[in-house]
Amino acid sequence: MATTRTRVRRHVRDTPGTHFNRVGRELDIATGQVQYHLRRLVRDGEIVVERVGGRSHYFEPAFEPWERRTLAFLRRETAREIIVRLHADGVVRQAALTDELGLARSTVSWHVSTLVDAGVVERSADRSVTLTLARPDRTAELLDTVSPSLPDRIVDRFVRTVDSILE
Repeated sequence: MATTRTRVRRHVRDTPGTHFNRVGRELDIATGQVQYHLRRLVRDGEIVVERVGGRSHYFEPAFEPWERRTLAFLRRETAREIIVRLHADGVVRQAALTDELGLARSTVSWHVSTLVDAGVVERSADRSVTLTLARPDRTAELLDTVSPSLPDRIVDRFVRTVDSILE
């Protein structure tokens, strides 16, 4: 039978970019055990942690920093929708993206700024503010690697609902 640490390591390998809460939830492990095993795995260099947007995401060391950030964003519904839209359309005006996604302008602006800061998306300097993926081919490969969990999608939708009420 696999040890808890082996199960955690395998989970990180199979779900790159998984975050702390998801590890405990999906493996049905107590929070303290998750903390202990993740810390040991990070300390021993068996996995790496990338902190993105207030969450700690875990990866095998083979992923480079840009890939880790991109995978972390792909695990979040709104950021993922933006990335998928840019992947499908190539170049998109930020205003059109707001309309197409049916989100508040401030929500899209915040997510786009975060993606730009992380180097996942590039923003033009012209008046129409167009967006493109920084590394479209590699992003497409990473899209196939990630599918967000149902609890992650529910949390993202709750945040969207609250945001639209406050707008």
